[in-house]
Order: sequence, then C-alpha cells, then structure tokens
Amino acid sequence: MATSRWQNEILDAVRGQGRATIAALAASLNVSGETIRRHVRPLVDEGLLVRAHGAVALSEREPPFQRRMGVRAAAKRAIALAVGARVPDGASVMLDTGSTTVFVAEALAARRELTVVTNSIEIARAMVGRGDHRIYLAGGELRPDLGAMVGPEALGFVAQFRADLAILSAGALDPGHGVADFHLDEARVARAMLERADRLMVAADRSKFDLRAAVPVCPLDEIDVFVTDVPPPDAAAAALAAAAVEVVTAVVAEPAFSLQMK
Repeated sequence: MATSRWQNEILDAVRGQGRATIAALAASLNVSGETIRRHVRPLVDEGLLVRAHGAVALSEREPPFQRRMGVRAAAKRAIALAVGARVPDGASVMLDTGSTTVFVAEALAARRELTVVTNSIEIARAMVGRGDHRIYLAGGELRPDLGAMVGPEALGFVAQFRADLAILSAGALDPGHGVADFHLDEARVARAMLERADRLMVAADRSKFDLRAAVPVCPLDEIDVFVTDVPPPDAAAAALAAAAVEVVTAVVAEPAFSLQMK
C-alpha cells in the first residue's frame, strides 16, 4: 500500500517504541485522536499494525529488518550524513548489510558516479538509478532477517572487485577485541569486503558500545575511520586512540516529535 506522510510518521514512531497509545501519538503529532485513528485503520487493515487495548503495536508480518530501520533512526541518519561527506564522487565503495548502512546508501545516493558493491537488497534499491552510480549486487542465499545475500556465492562475488573504501556496520564494538557481529554469514561477507578495500570505515551508533557479539570481524587497528553519534565511552575511546583510528562524532538533529508512553 502507498502510505501517507502521517502514516509514515506513525509507523516510524511505533517501530521505535514497539507500541504506542493513540493518545500519545495524537499528542506527539499535534493532531486529534480521531485523525490518528483514521490513519491507523488502513495500517491495521494491511496488517502492518495491530490494535492493543487503546494502543497500536507492530505486526509480526512486518519484516525484522524493517523494524531495525526504525530504531535510533535519527542517530543513524546523522551518522550516514557524516559518512557521505567523506566519500568523493567517482569512488568505488563496498557496503555490507545493516540498517545503518542503508541510511549511508541513502546519503551516498546524492554523490555522483560511485561504483558500489553490496550484498544488501535495500542498499541496492536505495541507490539504483540515481547519480549515475554503478551498482553491483551479490548473489547467494537471501536471508530475510538481514535483507541480504550470504553464502559462498556472495563471498565469491565480492572477491572479484577492488574498492577504494569499505563501509561496514557493526553488531558490537569491544575495546579489547574490535568489531564483531551476531551472524557468522554476515561477518564473513564483512571480512571479505574489508580485505578487498584500501580503507575501512565503520559506522555504528552508541548502542554498539554496550553489546557483545560472538563472531569477530576485525581488530580496531584495521579501521581507518569510525563514525558514531556520541563520543565513545572511556575504554572504547582509549582503545580506538591506541589503534590510531580517526573517530568522527556526527551531530544528531532533534527529532521532529517524541512519544510519551502512557
């Protein structure tokens, strides 16, 4: 279905919280409860939202990757703009799958004549047909939870290219062990990309400092630039400095509205 601006605002808000009351949505968007109900009805009819005792919640039909896109969206968008500002027109870039790197792809769409290698369907969709970019999408097994191709075919595809820059997302950043991920397949593609690129940029929001992931991607000293939304905690900041990583802190714009859960 084609969604209106108000419906997109409602979906983004509910994705960020998981659940929101009609009253909270009305107050946050500065409209009446009836206006919210009118825009919510088609979303419920389409199965994107479900009703829950005076509130609405995400439907299990919405793909997990789309839910991740709505979490900390303002921070990811700011990180993406900071990354995009450092990529010159005409560069060759590898982008792995991740909600943050989809935002990066949207920022890079404004550049000109990039050569982009990715395993992410969402990244390819964000950039194809724009800016005279050349987009190469890996084949392989399509993982619906990642929105991306993985497996030996994807790894073999990446190995055919050489890039100026790899831009990777991160499942977690550990001061002692570096960048890690939660999925073995995802980490393998990320490692293949960084091995085929001259420089490595990692884009990750503040939540990654609080997580631990089991599958290593790379130590900190392989990163050239780390872009995030807040200054890293002391331990991470010290480890990044010791590894001679340039840290870029993006400026996050204030959200257009905020939800007060009731």
